[in-house]
Amino acid sequence: MRIRKPTQKNKKNVAAAGKEENEVKTAKLKGAERSAYFARREAAKILRTVLEGDANRRALASIKTLVYHPSVRNKKATFALICQTLKHLPIINDVLQAASILNTKWKKQQELVYIIVYDILFGQGVPLVGDAEKYLMRHKDPLHLHLKKVLSRKNVTTVKELFALQEVPDVSVPRNVRVNTLKMDVDSALVELQKKYSVQKDDLLPDLLVLPPGTDLHDHPLVKNGSIFLQGKASSMVAPALSPEPGWEVLDACAAPGNKTVHLAALMKRKGRIIACELKKERIKRLNDTIKLSGASSIQYCVYNIEMLFNQ
Repeated sequence: MRIRKPTQKNKKNVAAAGKEENEVKTAKLKGAERSAYFARREAAKILRTVLEGDANRRALASIKTLVYHPSVRNKKATFALICQTLKHLPIINDVLQAASILNTKWKKQQELVYIIVYDILFGQGVPLVGDAEKYLMRHKDPLHLHLKKVLSRKNVTTVKELFALQEVPDVSVPRNVRVNTLKMDVDSALVELQKKYSVQKDDLLPDLLVLPPGTDLHDHPLVKNGSIFLQGKASSMVAPALSPEPGWEVLDACAAPGNKTVHLAALMKRKGRIIACELKKERIKRLNDTIKLSGASSIQYCVYNIEMLFNQ
């Protein structure tokens, strides 16, 4: 591996950043201002990782995971700042392109620019500490002017109205439950649930029941004793797509938490064998709990990398 020596330009950038941070440390800032300064820089680093992952279609981690890294000091403020900046990012980009205020230097620090412009346009204001803050605050009026032009172009008067135009209509999804036929037949489950809820059979899957959106069944006795499973329609279609017959031997290569695994066992009527593999040891307990709850007796589970199984 070749290791490049730092260029004179990089040395100057590092020195400038260090000088700026020292100025902030020695400046007589209030606690909130000091915290906001460092939160913006921490947010910019994480935002860069998020945007690079999005561009490459390969996220390294969730925003929350990145924010809760030990190196991030003000986690709550940083998380909020990133989320709000991402929410407003299309507007921020429109404003920056229209204003044309960024030179090459600041284009290389665009994530920090996004964070600061969010604070200028939508946040609590920006204290004049830090080179980026000072530069962008000098262009505060053009930024607000072009924000008004963006809103006018969209025929709205407020940012809230602009967001309303972009909102996806709320589509309510029904609550699906799969009847575990190892413990209860579908008609009995239907009668029991109809005592309290509006329930109907699914038009495609014979062991799936449909209830109104938002129906909370987590504490229902049939859920607690494993007679029904809270399982979406897409998940409930997997086992029937395989259509296993009693006596088959089935390999489930990625089994936890186990809903589809025990569905296979129900379709096979406890006859045959299911080998349930799970790579992560910490997920095995969840898989085991699901198997016990279902009453399935034909499932053998193990911690295993399925690729190793085929390579042997």
